[in-house]
Amino acid sequence: MSNAAVENKPDIQFTRTMNFGDTMPATNPTDVAQDLKNAFRNHPAGVAVVTADPGDGPVGLTATSVSSVSMDPPVIAFSLSAVSSATPGIRNSEHVVVHLLSKEQIEIAQLFATSGIDRFADTSLWGRLSTGEPYLRDAHVWMRGRITGTIDVNGSTLAAVEIVESQCTSTHGRVPLVYCNRTWHQLSETSTVNEVEK
Repeated sequence: MSNAAVENKPDIQFTRTMNFGDTMPATNPTDVAQDLKNAFRNHPAGVAVVTADPGDGPVGLTATSVSSVSMDPPVIAFSLSAVSSATPGIRNSEHVVVHLLSKEQIEIAQLFATSGIDRFADTSLWGRLSTGEPYLRDAHVWMRGRITGTIDVNGSTLAAVEIVESQCTSTHGRVPLVYCNRTWHQLSETSTVNEVEK
């Protein structure tokens, strides 16, 4: 088991870069939006739960957009939907806890993806870190981080988080939970594809 902490570093700043070069023929925006939905519907993503407490109680949601951005400093990113009831609370929090889920935690994933309920009603599922943030007791991997920047994009918010503390217990035998085509899946050794020899 590892429980690592790193010192706070200066805020990570977003940089917007636009490259202008050869352009493709114009496409109907409606067609592009539908193509994007279809493309990512069949693009598998790991499942995580993001929790926080802005000061008036815990909030949390299931996320499939968590990605690694940098190792030095350690930074991750995820997106927040404007329609999620947890988004305002997470945006108003200084720190968040991101949990990476395994297949055994599908009920947790479903719980935090369900609207109109108290996701923290079962107090046996969660506790608080010494720093006050809510966390899931059974999560084998969690990362506590400081929100260092956000970008609003057409109703969604992209958040960058610098990790300041983490825990990763043994992942041996743990099967990651994956979401693809609106369905929960699991990865296992039988899903491994051998590399093609060059």
